[in-house]
Amino acid sequence: MTALNRFPSLMARAGTASALTLAALGGTVVVPGIASEAEAATVANKALKIAASKKGSPYRWGATGPRRFDCSGLTLYSFKKAGKKLPRTAAQQYNKTHHLSAKQARPGDLVFFHSGKYVYHVGIYAGKGRIWHSPKSGDVVRLQKIWTKSVWYGRVR
Repeated sequence: MTALNRFPSLMARAGTASALTLAALGGTVVVPGIASEAEAATVANKALKIAASKKGSPYRWGATGPRRFDCSGLTLYSFKKAGKKLPRTAAQQYNKTHHLSAKQARPGDLVFFHSGKYVYHVGIYAGKGRIWHSPKSGDVVRLQKIWTKSVWYGRVR
């Protein structure tokens, strides 16, 4: 129950209530656009933790888990477990995300590696210039520093 439900005259007396007033009364504040951002952040954080939990899992081309992954298979698996559906390939995932600048990127966002317009790899941003990803054949899921400036960022919504 929000403060407005418990104190119906609050809005009538004040016209509007400040976020601090509502918080002090145990209420919640709903601001258009903010709830979806908060939800996206929660899903992204879950997906990041799921990807990290797969540390050491072997790379296999076309694999989507739960024991082996290719790059987009790891992102697909992680977000699916966190409650969001992504398409299969890195390029398709890029096309389904909200595109961001490097400065806007937060942990849990996707990092897309590209050559020109061709997206060839994806990982989950872990912050501080690092990603969780499944790099290549013969390798395993691991945390690694982003090694190029040829990256784009995307947020799953």
